[in-house]
Amino acid sequence: MRHLLDTQTLAREDALRILDVAEDMADTQRREVKKLPTLRGKTVVNLFFEDSTRTRISFEAAAKRLSADVINFSAKGSSVSKGESLQDTAQTLQAMGADAVVIRHGASGAPRTLATSGWISAGVVNAGDGTHEHPTQALLDAFTIRKRRFAGDSRGRDLAGVTVTIVGDILHSRVARSNVWLLDALGAEVTLVAPPTLVPQDVSGWPVRVLYDLDEAIAAGPDALMMLRIQLERMNAAYFPTEREYSRRWGLDPLRLRALGADSIVMHPGPMNRGLEISAEAADSPRSTVLEQVTNGVSVRMAALYLLLAGADDPTTEIAKENTR
Repeated sequence: MRHLLDTQTLAREDALRILDVAEDMADTQRREVKKLPTLRGKTVVNLFFEDSTRTRISFEAAAKRLSADVINFSAKGSSVSKGESLQDTAQTLQAMGADAVVIRHGASGAPRTLATSGWISAGVVNAGDGTHEHPTQALLDAFTIRKRRFAGDSRGRDLAGVTVTIVGDILHSRVARSNVWLLDALGAEVTLVAPPTLVPQDVSGWPVRVLYDLDEAIAAGPDALMMLRIQLERMNAAYFPTEREYSRRWGLDPLRLRALGADSIVMHPGPMNRGLEISAEAADSPRSTVLEQVTNGVSVRMAALYLLLAGADDPTTEIAKENTR
């Protein structure tokens, strides 16, 4: 891979390759010594123009476990707050010798601009841009679904026949968009559930079914129920009457949790608004994969950085050697 900017243009074969390399990375993380020497001498810059905890720490952990040098750049307190442009920031990073740039930006399309502008020669990973995409989150979600479904026999598998229901703030969610395209490429059937005001206008062109009733969607027995965070910070209008009304109609409360099929899993990209889109009982239940998603996120991001920077013809060879030590 040269860059990882979205899942809409990510080929099925490339997605499966990332997931399979992530399996090998996950194996290394069960050893006493979790670090690999693979990216020694490489520099990864986390360029975050938006606040983040999970994603930034996950990428930092992934890079460090591959022995890369990591530079964390936050827009707050930097020259960006003084008016410095993305181009000037990028060229500064280029001068510092960055090999990969992980960028999170409030403007949709900023990572693609960075990757195609010619400002830098480094590989670019999109860690979330505006309301566009968040590809590594979708990849770790697919990884989690695959592991829950196939356990130790998950390598090389797609998600054909798996049903996934995504619930909540679809309109503002880059996680939802990335998941829709990736899950469809892997063969899963995707259903979106949201208030009409939180469904994008262009959803008719997406490979999904749209429902407005969560109870109807749960009755269909999805294999995975993904609850999205209500992104109040991105809302500039009243998209639903009250938070209590939203929770009553579209929240995963204990009653709806019990109505789920015995093998259904509950997912959430985090951070969670407990009591709003998901109850504490659902978030902490054995069928919840919230913490698994965090763990799997490090392995998936290790795989992405490895494929961007290692330049190996067979990326599993060196990892396999490490796992035998």
